[in-house]
Amino acid sequence: MIDIRKLKELVKLMVENDLSELDLRDEQETVVVRRSMGGQFVPMAAPAMHAPVMHTHAPSTTPAAAASDTGDDSDDEAGLVAITSPMVGTFYAAADPGSPPFASPGTSVSHESIVCIVEAMKVFSEIKAECMGVVEKVLVKNGEPVEYGQKLFLVRPS
Repeated sequence: MIDIRKLKELVKLMVENDLSELDLRDEQETVVVRRSMGGQFVPMAAPAMHAPVMHTHAPSTTPAAAASDTGDDSDDEAGLVAITSPMVGTFYAAADPGSPPFASPGTSVSHESIVCIVEAMKVFSEIKAECMGVVEKVLVKNGEPVEYGQKLFLVRPS
């Protein structure tokens, strides 16, 4: 069970940094805290505006399994695997403005291929494909904000 003092610190961190979601995981516990932002409710938010909600659950599936379980595939996405954002942040297609994108339509990717960077609070995280195939679609533009679980790429498995 999570310590209430730790939960209060997490909520304080969220408010101070204007975060809509905080997702912490370790071997024993997973804690997800979400709050509503600017009159819009984020998924699974509390009934009162800006009220944080804590969800704890058993460790989730691997990111690769989560990426393949998109649930609401449209016809043009049939048979494609989605690479999703593991965090809230800003999407960057390349290491710097002058560099070519890590992945674009037609790029072959493997489990360890870096497909983009997501920046959150000045921390730049390389996102790996965690699947094998060919990138069919890039769903996000460079510099756009992304949400946790948002589809970034669609890959045709090989």
